[in-house]
Amino acid sequence: MEASVEQLVYVRDDEYTVARMSAEGVPDFVATGRALSGAQPGETLRLTGDWSHHARHGRRFAVAGCERVVPATVRAIRVYLGSGLIRGIGPRLAYAIVDHFGEETLKVIDAEPERLTEVVNIGPLRQAQIVQAWQEQRAIAALMVTLQGLGVSPLLAAKIHQVFGGEAEEVLSTDPYRLIGRVRGIAFRVADRIALQRGVPERSPQRVKAALLDRLDSAAIRDGHCFVPVPHLVARAAELIELDPAVVEPMLDALVAERRVVVEADEAQPGRAVAFAKHVHAREQQLTEQLTRLVRARSTLPLRSFREDESLHDDQRAAVNMALTSTVSIITGGPGCGKSHTVRAVAAVVRASGGSVTLTAPTGKAAKRLSELTGLPAMTIHRMLAHRPDPDASTLFEEAPAQADLIVVDEASMLDLHLATRLTAAVPPGSHLLLIGDSDQLPSIGAGDVLADLLRVEAIPRVRLTHVFRQAGGSGIVEAAHLIRAGRVPATPGRGGFWFEELDDPARVAERVAHLAMEAIPRKQGVPPGQVQVLCPMRKGETGAVTLGRLLQDRLNPAADDKPEHWSGASVFRVGDRVMPIRNNYDKGVFNGETATVTAVLPQDRVVEVRTDDGETVQYGFGELDDLTHAYAISVHRSQGSEYPFVVAPIVAEAGGIMLRRKLLYTLVTRAKAWVVLVGQREALELAVRRVGLPRNTGLPRRLAQSLAT
Repeated sequence: MEASVEQLVYVRDDEYTVARMSAEGVPDFVATGRALSGAQPGETLRLTGDWSHHARHGRRFAVAGCERVVPATVRAIRVYLGSGLIRGIGPRLAYAIVDHFGEETLKVIDAEPERLTEVVNIGPLRQAQIVQAWQEQRAIAALMVTLQGLGVSPLLAAKIHQVFGGEAEEVLSTDPYRLIGRVRGIAFRVADRIALQRGVPERSPQRVKAALLDRLDSAAIRDGHCFVPVPHLVARAAELIELDPAVVEPMLDALVAERRVVVEADEAQPGRAVAFAKHVHAREQQLTEQLTRLVRARSTLPLRSFREDESLHDDQRAAVNMALTSTVSIITGGPGCGKSHTVRAVAAVVRASGGSVTLTAPTGKAAKRLSELTGLPAMTIHRMLAHRPDPDASTLFEEAPAQADLIVVDEASMLDLHLATRLTAAVPPGSHLLLIGDSDQLPSIGAGDVLADLLRVEAIPRVRLTHVFRQAGGSGIVEAAHLIRAGRVPATPGRGGFWFEELDDPARVAERVAHLAMEAIPRKQGVPPGQVQVLCPMRKGETGAVTLGRLLQDRLNPAADDKPEHWSGASVFRVGDRVMPIRNNYDKGVFNGETATVTAVLPQDRVVEVRTDDGETVQYGFGELDDLTHAYAISVHRSQGSEYPFVVAPIVAEAGGIMLRRKLLYTLVTRAKAWVVLVGQREALELAVRRVGLPRNTGLPRRLAQSLAT
């Protein structure tokens, strides 16, 4: 049976798809199955399968096989062109084109595209755009067929084409391992499946090297490690490709010879060697050199004599003196210990002496919160580094903000190796770099643990603020946070602001979290649901961010006939959705951790338009939507640097509670300003408090200590 896809109804994480279909001589129907994976509205499919009857949803067609075909009827062609699959053609123009060319429409576009200008409103420019989009769509469709033949999700076809363009088929044929790391969603196992089916030998050097590099990248991306002990690396790579370690070890030597991997002696454990990916090793060396340069530089701070602020606590005064006399220093401490007040005091002294001050943080929300707490302007590190001075503009930062006399970096626990290297490279010698952070929070998402590493280097001045000011105000959140940091389970129920509700069944936990976030807390506190943020320790599972996010989206912003939407993989983007970029994009001016609202879905232009909380309008092409995630429920890692009035979170030991750690729970609790409500299993709460977690493998402390000692 041949049928056209009218609308995608649902796409599950395992690619099980539900779609509304239409076919000649058959009433419109619903088709289901994983074989529909990658189907888009407007496509014509040749389906095989069986009719069935669902007790709740009625008659359905269970798809066993699916083949994409060129639409042949006038109606099917009109639906195809008007669906938005071909950029530049909307429903009205599709009607005009098909009305003019009839059943020959697609042949004309393919073989005689110059004739498109016969249609009203199609000039040479639009004609060229349509032809380019048509060629891209045909290439993607061909890739889909290739991938299906290899047992790989056809959803990856558009992503592969976006990266490799016309070379995509050649890459799949000659070196599928090039897909790893360049095409989002393609890990080693997918590339390896393609390679083996294309005839790459199991013991091929190409395959073994790819496995070693994948294990190094996985250690950095998943666990934040900068290096892996060589025996562990060889063993993990051998396990991945099911070969003897003796076959793998020589290929590590080959990667070292090719300068793609660096192997060093581990001075912490004599006799052991460790392996770094080349780019990670280079950044560790660069950061070491740059920090050494800044520490040794003579201060250029225009500091006159100053009176000590009598409102400061003793350890705060010590922190102020340190920041004013040391070119690189650290202030650390838990919630309520006065870090922001101390920063304000340091900045006031520098400004009073005629010096310039730049306040920064890794994310937009963290910068905004820093500005609110200090009463001074703040910006993200990314914006500071991308700043270009405008001599004709009268702005706060007429000169490059990275050239300020004092640069303050808040939420420094979020600094990964890459960002810290870029930051320190921009700071001129003699300027003062002051890092503010809570070393008990989660480390950065990216590789490295810069704040913790610098705290291990005795030559870097630091002050830990320990006096708690906010606890006197009755904050149960602050009290719970300090108990968790000390390895003690907070009392439940605790003081105002912290609450734990015990439930065992993960499905009931998810429903309760959704109810609290959407109804109970907004009603009791008199606030909109947007003031309540759901945070999840894990991404997957019944109580993970993906499942809970979809549950909240379906209830807070459900599908409607008059509400445009677009499916990208298993995610649907609708007008009104709350979203968050998960990757920095300097061209668009958006950065990881900011939040935005979907304001338009434009199939004809194949873009989703969002408005950031700062009021900027940004467009994401349909092929770029992997850079956005929904913000209804987010991981605790994604919440770093942000604060929310109310936080609700599931605490469940799903999959062994692999993510439940003390730092994660501490970070979660300290994201809330007024109330944090935990829902779940008491044993999971106790597990999270008890588990400390292993430190990340980094070479920075040793390198920096040695550099500063010479």
